[in-house]
Amino acid sequence: MNFKTMRLLGTVAAGMIACSLFFAAPASADAPEVSEKTFHWVQSTARQNYYFNKRQMHFGIEDGKVDENVLIVPTLKTYDDVQIQDVVAKRRWNMESLDGYDALVGAAEYLRIDRAAGTVTIEEHDDLDDSWSTIHAVTEPTTITLADLSEKDVDGCFFRAILAYADKHAAKLRARTEAKIADGE
Repeated sequence: MNFKTMRLLGTVAAGMIACSLFFAAPASADAPEVSEKTFHWVQSTARQNYYFNKRQMHFGIEDGKVDENVLIVPTLKTYDDVQIQDVVAKRRWNMESLDGYDALVGAAEYLRIDRAAGTVTIEEHDDLDDSWSTIHAVTEPTTITLADLSEKDVDGCFFRAILAYADKHAAKLRARTEAKIADGE
């Protein structure tokens, strides 16, 4: 084999390796940017980023009055590729629809935190695509008892951070809640 042939084979082999790496790489769904004006980042794990919507969170409303023992909080979790694959694999295993899951980037959850009861109720869970649109919604509430979560539990840390933020911004949350009452919400 002469030098030119070896160089040609090397170039072809390098090109084939590059192509195989390109085509074998899993598709990565890039989440749209999360607005820091709207969302407050709390923490990240290896597979998820945790945010809550600081512009829409408010106290509960009971009989037309502000209930400071209750917080209503929209949250957002963005996923990495491994978490996305895990969600898709679980849906496939359970024979659930995969329509739209090729664009999955995270989830929105709507929390009702009741300080007096010591609970967090996930009122709704929405899987989100790369345009922040809902792919699938679960509207059956799930209740978590805060006392059952350890100090290091990821969700427990998230919920405690939301409560700390609410304590620090109670006057703003009260004003926002009173405005909702005035608007008839």
